[in-house]
Amino acid sequence: MDIVTGKILKLHGWPDGKIIGLAKEAAAGLAGQGLDREAILAHLDQVRRQPGRFLADAGLAALAQECLRLAAKAEPPAGELRPAPLSYPIWGREAIDEGSLAQMDNAMRLPVSVAGALMPDAHVGYGLPIGGVLATDHAVIPYAVGVDIACRMRLSLYPVSPDLLGQKKGLFENALREQTAFGVGVEWPARRRPEHAVLDDPAWEATRLLKSLQTNAVRQLGTSGSGNHFVEWGVFQLQEPLWGLLPGEYLALLSHSGSRSVGFKIADHYSKLAMELHPELDKSVRHLAWLSLDSETGQEYWLAMELAGRFAAANHAIIHHRVAAAAGLEAAAVVENHHNFAWRQALPDGRIVIVHRKGATPAGKDVLGVIPGSMGDAGYVVRGRGVSASLESASHGAGRRMSRKAALDSISKTARDAYLRERGVTLLGGGLDESPQAYKPIDQVIAAQHDLVEVVGKFSPRIVRMANEPGSI
Repeated sequence: MDIVTGKILKLHGWPDGKIIGLAKEAAAGLAGQGLDREAILAHLDQVRRQPGRFLADAGLAALAQECLRLAAKAEPPAGELRPAPLSYPIWGREAIDEGSLAQMDNAMRLPVSVAGALMPDAHVGYGLPIGGVLATDHAVIPYAVGVDIACRMRLSLYPVSPDLLGQKKGLFENALREQTAFGVGVEWPARRRPEHAVLDDPAWEATRLLKSLQTNAVRQLGTSGSGNHFVEWGVFQLQEPLWGLLPGEYLALLSHSGSRSVGFKIADHYSKLAMELHPELDKSVRHLAWLSLDSETGQEYWLAMELAGRFAAANHAIIHHRVAAAAGLEAAAVVENHHNFAWRQALPDGRIVIVHRKGATPAGKDVLGVIPGSMGDAGYVVRGRGVSASLESASHGAGRRMSRKAALDSISKTARDAYLRERGVTLLGGGLDESPQAYKPIDQVIAAQHDLVEVVGKFSPRIVRMANEPGSI
C-alpha cells in the first residue's frame, strides 16, 4: 500500500497531471529510505519550492524538472532597453577607459538590471566589462559570469622563512616545473592524474552536458590555463596577528586559474541558449542575454555554474598540495575566493538579487580575499568592509591598461626581463602579453578602493610559473 497516495498529494496542494505520478514515485523512493509520511510530504514540498536544488538527485530529479516546467514563467520579451542606464558608483574612474564605461552603461539599461558598480581594475570584456559588478532580478547572465567560470585565487601560507627561496631556489623551481601543468587543453597523463571527491559529485549526472564534461574534468583536474593564470612562490608580509601567526614575513604560494574546459563549455552552451531566447535584444547587449531562474534552463545553468566552482576549488587544492609536498611544506593558513561567479545576495532593502562579479572579488564585511598584481608586482590579501554601494565587492587584480596585442607590439623581452630582474623575480614561461607593464599599477588600484577593503598582508612574487606562450623564455 502506498504511504503517500495521489489523494493525499492533492490534499497537500499538488496539481492534477503528470506531476502526481512523479511525486508518488519519489514518495515511494523516500519511503524505502525509512521516512514516514509526514517527513516524505515535507521533503516533496522542498522539491516543489526549490526544484533547482534537486536536479542532481537521482531519485528526485524527474519531479524537480516537472516542477520547474510547471512553475516556469514564459520568458518575457526583452522589451525596450531603459532609455538611460541606472546610475552606479565607480571606483578609480581616472584609470578606466571609455569602452568599459560604455559596456557598463549598456548593462545598466537591461530590464533585469537592479544595481551595479565598477571596480578600479575595470577594462573591456565581452558584454560586461572585467571589473563589472551587476545585480539582476531573478535572472542570471552567463556572459556576466564569464567564460572561465569560477576563475579564482588561492594563497597558502607556510610557517617558515621566505629566505628558503634563495637558499633552495632549485628545489622550489623544480616543484613548480614538475607539479604544475599549463596551457589550453593541457591534461595530466593517466598515471599522474589526481583523485578528488569532486569527480564523484552527483551533479555530473544532472544534465547531458555535464555528463559529457566529466571526462574533461578527470583529465584536467589539477591543471592551469593559459594567459594570466599562474602558480608562484613568494614572500608574504603579514601585517596583523592572524591564523595563529604573528606579524612578519612568511613563505607563500599563490595561484590563479579557473574551471578549465569544463567552465568554458558550460559558459558557451548557456550563453548561446540565452541569446536564442532573446533574439530581439539590441546588438550592443547581445552578450548580456539572460536566463530566468524560474526556467529549467536557468536552474540548469546555476547548478552547472556551482559545480564548476567546486571543480575550480579542487584544481587549486590539488595544485597547492602537490607543489607544497614537493617542497616538503605544510600550510598554516589558506585564503581563496572566486572572481568570475554569481551569488544570491540581499540588498539593503531586503530584496534578494543575483550579483554577478566578472573579475571582481567578494568583499563582504570581514570576508578575506586575494587581489593579485602582475608577474612582477605585489598582490594583497584584503578584508572586506561590506560596502553596500559596491554590492560588497572589490577589484580582482590590477587590471589591464593595454590590450594583449598592444602589449606584444610595444613591450620588448628586454624591457620585461629588466623589470622582473629589478624586483628579484624569476619567470618560468609567460608571454610578453602578460608583462607587468601591460597592467595598471596595483598600488594605485588598491588605494582607489581603500573604502572597500583593508589590507591584511602583501605578497611579493619571487618564482613565477605560467604557460609557455609566444614570447616566453
